[in-house]
Amino acid sequence: MRRILPIILLCLMPFFSFTQDFNETLNTIREAEAKSALNQMLFRANLNTGNYDVKYHRLEFDVNPSQAFISGDVTTYFEAKSNMSDITFDLANNMTVSQVMQRGNPLSFIQNTDDELVITLPVTQNTGVLDSLTITYSGNPVSSGFGSFEVNTHNGKPILWTLSEPYGAKGWWPCKQDLIDKIDSVDVYITTPQFNPTSDEYIAVSNGLELSQVVNGANKTTRYKHRYPIPAYLIAIAVTDYAVYTHQVANNGNPFEIVNYVYPEDLGSAQNDTPVTVSIMNLYSNLFEEYPFANEKYGHAQFGWGGGMEHTTVSFMGSFDRNLIAHELAHQWFGNKITCGSWKDIWLNEGFATYLSGLTVENLDGNSAFTTWKQQRNNSITSQTNGAVYLTDVDTLSVNRIFSGRLSYNKGAMVLHMLRKKIGDADFFQGMQDYLNDTDHAYAYAKTVDYISIMETASGQSLSEFFSDWLYNQGYPTYTVEWNQLSATQVRVTLSQTQSDASVSFFEAPVPLRLVGTQGETLDVVLDNTLNNEEFLLSVNFTIANVLFDPESDLISKNNTVQLGIDQPQPDLAFQIYPNPASQSFTIQKPESLLVSEVRIFNTLGQLLYQNTWTPIIDVSSFSTGLLFIQLQTNIGIINKSLLKN
Repeated sequence: MRRILPIILLCLMPFFSFTQDFNETLNTIREAEAKSALNQMLFRANLNTGNYDVKYHRLEFDVNPSQAFISGDVTTYFEAKSNMSDITFDLANNMTVSQVMQRGNPLSFIQNTDDELVITLPVTQNTGVLDSLTITYSGNPVSSGFGSFEVNTHNGKPILWTLSEPYGAKGWWPCKQDLIDKIDSVDVYITTPQFNPTSDEYIAVSNGLELSQVVNGANKTTRYKHRYPIPAYLIAIAVTDYAVYTHQVANNGNPFEIVNYVYPEDLGSAQNDTPVTVSIMNLYSNLFEEYPFANEKYGHAQFGWGGGMEHTTVSFMGSFDRNLIAHELAHQWFGNKITCGSWKDIWLNEGFATYLSGLTVENLDGNSAFTTWKQQRNNSITSQTNGAVYLTDVDTLSVNRIFSGRLSYNKGAMVLHMLRKKIGDADFFQGMQDYLNDTDHAYAYAKTVDYISIMETASGQSLSEFFSDWLYNQGYPTYTVEWNQLSATQVRVTLSQTQSDASVSFFEAPVPLRLVGTQGETLDVVLDNTLNNEEFLLSVNFTIANVLFDPESDLISKNNTVQLGIDQPQPDLAFQIYPNPASQSFTIQKPESLLVSEVRIFNTLGQLLYQNTWTPIIDVSSFSTGLLFIQLQTNIGIINKSLLKN
């Protein structure tokens, strides 16, 4: 018969409060990204803009950081996807269009209450034909209510910034906000006063490479060029009396600069905090690929929100916390180069960026810190018993659900980590590189099914069951590990599992165990657990005192236990330990046919208290009170017994 003795609860590793700044920063990031998406919930892509493809914008903006006002000219090159007699742009109806010109000729237009600018073309533009026009407009973007154009102050100095994710761009310039139509390239001209009222120079920031600053009287025009596909919501500007400094990235002989635009009053602290960006940039480039916009720049622009926003080539930053730097930089690959194709797939942006922040911890701080990071993700994920990473249609109606820190960020990140452990580092990072370089998705969009297909190809494995369990369905497993050392060289392990949510009948996963010997030996094993109550026979070369479950927190799970299985010879009537409980000594009575070569005694911590050759009477008077485990090496295998010491 087999009896089970509980030996260890698998919460042996103490809970670490890993530098709380990561959890605090992640909450700030999540709240900022959720706030910036609130407008999305009230607005969908305009079907009336679906008949053309934007190829190029020349954006000429006139702004003053001390005034909630913008005027400008937006020139758009567009290709007809069907025969067109008019063209529609998204533009808040409180913005006033004064004229639309095409090759020197004015075009008629109307602005309607649906935030549309509808322009009548002089002739029908046939499918596949490229043409352009220029819109002149002005107005107070702050009054539009989109929150995408902000005029404020820092240290008493005026500052202006924009944040349009993902449908706020129409609040301050005429555009097409369909997320699946990235603009091939843009030029941005920002005209501002040269100085603010205190005679500090205004510095203007935007996407791409700064080409020039031209002073014209009291004004200055700064030009930026961006030659990579970009959606409207990632185009941004900021203006204030920035202090500017740079870090250079070697980039394998093709250097580019990280340009930091910071408040002068924060210059000293920022210069201490931002150099780590180079190390993180090098890490991501080595793990995945070269920074996707290396021909231009990467940069940070300080602004007045908590958290940050990953505008292409220049992240707007509320602080320069390392975790925030790592998260926003990660989005340049996962979010900007490849953008999630729908809100259901938001984990392709946020789960990926969160995991890259974890990789920063792993590579810059070491494995112990990374283990703590994973523990914290798992504590968050398992704080509730349900919840899937992939969203339902109903889920997409809730900003809080889309930007769930527990699911979209933390569980999405840990699913990536578990995939890495399942297929191995080589296939995982090769698959991530293949994903970033796939011609259908690079500088465009991808959905979860696209990612899964690419990772299956890279690994040569079917991953449908893995993603069904961990991504599309809900909850987490709880494991019971039963082990028994059958001989000096062999141990049997049985894995049993229950599930926190009925959507999954069994979680398939690699299960990590650490076998700990009586002399401090260790052996790490990973069991490919594909069915419940699965039994494994493992080879060992030492006597096992303890088994630890998932010692580095690689697996989403909770409330796991380890139990010591006891195989006893049959019949068992002639085998006794008495007295039990014992205070001074105990006697072992055994059948004559049973040969015992060695006796060991362990406490509940797995510490070896006694080891000797066979003797029927053993003195335990010096041992502490509590439960003891007696292990006998016999001619039929290892026999385990328990004794209560009084």
